[in-house]
Amino acid sequence: QVQLVESGGGLVQAGGSLRLSCAVSGKFVGINDMGWYRQAPGKQRELVASITRFGSANYDDSVLGRFTIARDNAKNTVTLQMNSLKPEDTAVYYCNAAVRVRWDYNPYWGQGTQVTVSS
Repeated sequence: QVQLVESGGGLVQAGGSLRLSCAVSGKFVGINDMGWYRQAPGKQRELVASITRFGSANYDDSVLGRFTIARDNAKNTVTLQMNSLKPEDTAVYYCNAAVRVRWDYNPYWGQGTQVTVSS
């Protein structure tokens, strides 16, 4: 079984920083795109940032210039460095990865980690 385990959430004041990490484990052949999503109370889950296996990153406009996504293909990890945090960044953050177990790439999700930004 493939597992995604996240860490690094918490409570921070506005303007502060947090770093989220996600590690993919289990039996698989490869990992394609990886990304971070978030879901605030009463809202739909939304894409925050994604990164291809070649390192090409994409960001939602709301986090551009503040968040940085990175991955380590050797360690099967993806991180999200979040700077200049705002109260509107408060949400549960989920790691996502397209993982190939046998033939196809399928999406897998982490359990989510809470990020709370106080004003």
